[in-house]
Amino acid sequence: MKIAVLIKQVPDTWDERQLTPAGHVDRAASERIADEITERALEVALLHKDADKSVEIVAVTMGPEQASDALRKALQMGADSALHIVDDALAGSDALTTARALAAGVKDGGFDLVLAGNESTDGRGGVVPAMIAELLGIAFAGPLNTADVTGGSISGEREGAEGTETVTAALPAVVSITERAAEPRFPKFKGIMTAKRKPVTVHDAATLGLTDLGHEGGNLVMASSRRPARTAGPKIIDEGQAASELIDYLSAEHLI
Repeated sequence: MKIAVLIKQVPDTWDERQLTPAGHVDRAASERIADEITERALEVALLHKDADKSVEIVAVTMGPEQASDALRKALQMGADSALHIVDDALAGSDALTTARALAAGVKDGGFDLVLAGNESTDGRGGVVPAMIAELLGIAFAGPLNTADVTGGSISGEREGAEGTETVTAALPAVVSITERAAEPRFPKFKGIMTAKRKPVTVHDAATLGLTDLGHEGGNLVMASSRRPARTAGPKIIDEGQAASELIDYLSAEHLI
């Protein structure tokens, strides 16, 4: 079995997010890390590889040259190889353009399964995995809290409107994983050393036949606003009427 795991590099969630004048996330304004939700998707693949050594795992990312750091960690954790889609023309791509690039990257790889996090911590769109499945013309299942590959299918549980649902998809398929699926492992010393010898393939947009990219090729129009500055709240001195003043304030702020 051959599994592609979609890895994404995102701004560190502990840093203050900054926006560019165009309203996009300023990725250069904070430290960048591998998104933990994509590491959980990788852990699902690694657990399957632990049980079946014939499984081949390829870590795939779309991003600038610095995104190779996220791929390197995936290789250290246990992925066998990596694919990096990098091109300046891809900067500012929206969800659909991102899905097009990733789908083009994995299309001819002979993958039985594509694993991804259900939503990234920088965008929170949660639509890219399903878009990739649609573009590839294969099944989609997600977001799954558990995932079990048996024979020619994958099954798992997800939260539905009326409780927990069990879903099954025939392979090949794209599956999105939630934060409840698996706790990602830490790279071991051996993994760190062997990762240096693992192959990393690099593709640009032209190699994948991609056009209409970046901001100009986007299909979404975004509006953004900055968090209002903090101001000092009213002081209420209890002289017997503090409770009624507090109620009046909460009511004026539409909090009650």
